[in-house]
Amino acid sequence: MINRKYLQIIEEKLQHFPVVGLLGARQIGKTTLAQILAASRPALYLDLENYQDLAKLTDPISYFELHADKLIILDEVQRKPELFTTLRSLVDKGRHTGRKHGQFLVLGSASCELLHQSAESLAGRIIYVEMNPISAVEIDNTKKHYALHNLWLRGGFPESLLAKSENLSMEWRQAFIKTYLERDIPQLAPRLPATTLRRLWTMLAHLQGTQLNTSRIAGSLGVSGQTVTRYIDLLADLFLVRRLMPWHNNTGKRLIRSPKIYVRDSGILHALLNVNSIESLLSHPVAGTSWEGFVIDNLLSFLPVGAECYFYGTARGAEIDLIIKQPTGALLAIEIKRALIPKVGKGFHEVCQDLNPTQRYVVYDGNERFPLGNGIETIDLPGLMALVMNC
Repeated sequence: MINRKYLQIIEEKLQHFPVVGLLGARQIGKTTLAQILAASRPALYLDLENYQDLAKLTDPISYFELHADKLIILDEVQRKPELFTTLRSLVDKGRHTGRKHGQFLVLGSASCELLHQSAESLAGRIIYVEMNPISAVEIDNTKKHYALHNLWLRGGFPESLLAKSENLSMEWRQAFIKTYLERDIPQLAPRLPATTLRRLWTMLAHLQGTQLNTSRIAGSLGVSGQTVTRYIDLLADLFLVRRLMPWHNNTGKRLIRSPKIYVRDSGILHALLNVNSIESLLSHPVAGTSWEGFVIDNLLSFLPVGAECYFYGTARGAEIDLIIKQPTGALLAIEIKRALIPKVGKGFHEVCQDLNPTQRYVVYDGNERFPLGNGIETIDLPGLMALVMNC
């Protein structure tokens, strides 16, 4: 089993907040992490998709008060949104009786819906942690390059990454996609046709790392631009795609205003494209942007609280793949290259002159760390992740 860094993060949050919300896609490992936490203390676990567990909550206040001395874990809590008012009452009562922290851990797989449901009821009482797929700093790096390529190919969903063969990994990811399209999404948006959404999701895979043009996508799908935006909003709320926003500060230049679009997990991306081996991936047209999305998703997994991320692009073509603005205001300019002998173009230097970033890095598919000149350092992905996490 892989030791997830989120275990330590959740433990820390439970010491300071009465309710901790753990958000993330289905099958990401939220339930496993919660069960590990439950095994280390008095705890009560309820799965709100289980009718037997739901039946226990006919009178939730009385039931929770029977277990007032335990950490109460509520899985898929968005299925019963009326519980948030109950949690508020119990949290406030706990404050009066001396218990201020670590009362509830709520798990959810639809971010926008869960945030909306709990925003008013639990304002000031809840903190959220987004759980991402297994990352490059969580895998066994004893065979560093092989392990990283395996993670890139299969993605970070535990069942996919730890499957005994490439075929079993691919079968799991295809079933994951089908389940989302046929069960999970219809529960949240019953009017969205699964076939159209599948086409959109696959189209986004082919457009990995490009500027989002909803009008062009809408024309290909035969729907309106508003419909495409609504579909993408849903996929983003389910932690399946990411819109990376452009740098927007005024530098006196014409900047790109459209976000870039990424399928977040590289394994799901490759399943949508039917890429089943590292050999076929390396020769595939999407290899470069797949690596780019993989690096970005890993780097953003453990950003410090308050950090912001963007890409930078001008109308003349100068671009930097990722800008991270630290809570201190420091800027990290990051170029992403798959080549083992990475080079940066003229555009990177132009942008650095505009932004004057504190640190400049090129992330590449290698293991060594060395300078490239002009204040630029070449670094491997786990190495840069460690630097970003500790900033």
